[in-house]
Amino acid sequence: MDALKIEGLYKEYRLGELSTGTFAHDLNRLWYRLRGKENPYEKITETNDRTKRTEGQYVWALEDINFSVAQGEVLGIIGRNGAGKSTLLKILSKVTSPTRGSIAIHGRIASLLEVGTGFHPELTGRENIFLNGAILGMTKKEIRSKFDEIVAFSGVEKYIDTPVKRYSSGMYVRLAFAVAAHLEPEILIIDEVLAVGDAEFQRKCLGKMKEVAGEGRTVLFVSHNMTAVKKLCNKGLLLEQGKVAFMGSAEETVQAYYAQNTEVIKTFQIFENSPSAPGAMGVYLKKIALSPSDPFIDDHITLDFEFFDTENRQNIAIAFDLLNQDEMVVFGSGATLKSNDSIFQATCYFPKNLLNEGSYSIHLYVNTEGYQPLFSLPEVIRFEIKERERTHGFLGKINGVVRPELTWKTA
Repeated sequence: MDALKIEGLYKEYRLGELSTGTFAHDLNRLWYRLRGKENPYEKITETNDRTKRTEGQYVWALEDINFSVAQGEVLGIIGRNGAGKSTLLKILSKVTSPTRGSIAIHGRIASLLEVGTGFHPELTGRENIFLNGAILGMTKKEIRSKFDEIVAFSGVEKYIDTPVKRYSSGMYVRLAFAVAAHLEPEILIIDEVLAVGDAEFQRKCLGKMKEVAGEGRTVLFVSHNMTAVKKLCNKGLLLEQGKVAFMGSAEETVQAYYAQNTEVIKTFQIFENSPSAPGAMGVYLKKIALSPSDPFIDDHITLDFEFFDTENRQNIAIAFDLLNQDEMVVFGSGATLKSNDSIFQATCYFPKNLLNEGSYSIHLYVNTEGYQPLFSLPEVIRFEIKERERTHGFLGKINGVVRPELTWKTA
């Protein structure tokens, strides 16, 4: 059974100053609607591409959204800033209404959209708990039965009778999440709750959301934390410019997000002495090459660098960070290069059976011999490490960022 089904959902926003011409436009829309004609402004509404300047007055924040979420599923909604994630959640939470489309919801919804949403600043924490429960349609008896559990989870017992306007942002979101998660809604909507709060609170949030999902309730989770999305969600939805760009498993959706948001960089580049060569202060990258270009875990990998110099330097220092697909630094390394007719060359050797399968990128730093920065190049190269087909043993992906081949003694 679907807990949530959306068909043909659109949301239109008007750009420019608030309320300028809005009443006249609303009357015009009404006049067209009464005559059975299309909205005249939808014909000139543009796709919501925030990177481009537009001459039009209207944009689609959401455009032709279609998907369903089954009862008990945890759906991760990801995308760039401005892709339409928060707009979608606000429509589902009935904070705003869609321009057109249908939404079928089965069950009560509790929302935690952002710090401050749903709480009255003048009321105490205790009063806000009862207020939110009443909004969800719960009786006082039901709220009282959950009250101690909510307060214990939030960790703000000392301040429960203090107006929430005096809470810090961390205290605020702790209590808000505790209320949303414990008042037993059938659908829980969470927008970037892990962006606020310490590591301990984030772990408690993830644990509680897993518990909620395990009880057969549905969770919609928006986050830029791809690790949390993969760990918590079993399905994913990728939005781009207000449209559904991809929907599948959480792992597949995160991979689609990385592919969408990372410029494809070849594993072999030659810039020669051209003006397009990246660099600064007389030092420029001539070549960077990964070999083999399509490496497997058990391959010996080499990374070749070549720079040219116009300032007659004798030495430069280079370093790089190797980042995985979650943008975590796996390790760093560096070396000092000696000039050979204004050319600097170096090769870095990666031992086989070191990196696990997955996507990696190189962040390059180039410095003077005295380690004064010359320039840096993020994601100067990106590559995939692949696993060869295994015919025995554990056939799934082995955990870990690195996968060294260790020596074992069993007898």
